[in-house]
Amino acid sequence: MAEGAVIGMIVNEQIKASEVWLTGINGEDLGIVSRDEALALAREHKVDLVCTSLMSSPPPCKLISRGAAKQDASAQKREERKKDQPLKAKEIRLTPHIEDHDYDTKLRQCEKLLASGNAVDLVVKIGGKEGAKAKELLEQLVKDLSGSGKKETGIQLSGKQAAVRLLPL
Repeated sequence: MAEGAVIGMIVNEQIKASEVWLTGINGEDLGIVSRDEALALAREHKVDLVCTSLMSSPPPCKLISRGAAKQDASAQKREERKKDQPLKAKEIRLTPHIEDHDYDTKLRQCEKLLASGNAVDLVVKIGGKEGAKAKELLEQLVKDLSGSGKKETGIQLSGKQAAVRLLPL
């Protein structure tokens, strides 16, 4: 039986309350039972008794298979770490005179990047009087990607390029 603390959780004998509100292995509500009865049930089914919150009385506890509580806690920690990392921006380069097939390929590439949580910088290289065409292309891309991402910045036209940044939804 896993007697030690599971990363930030109160498990088995560490639970000090005399009564707990117990939830079974399959999520069924077993009502309010004594701590000793809950621990006996946990031993009988070869699972851990895990306290899910200390904010109520009696504290809610679950019967969770061994190791699952530890896995849940480490998965939660991983997610938190992922959220703390700054957003990575990937650059997709285009030209104003792009073929339909190439446009579709770039669109799919952007959707994939946005779905994986990356920001996308769409950059169109321009020369001469292609500024309007480049802006039109970016507006079309932003419209087509509205289901996957939203604009962080407006379309910026500078001398040699037009750019816009999309953030994942």
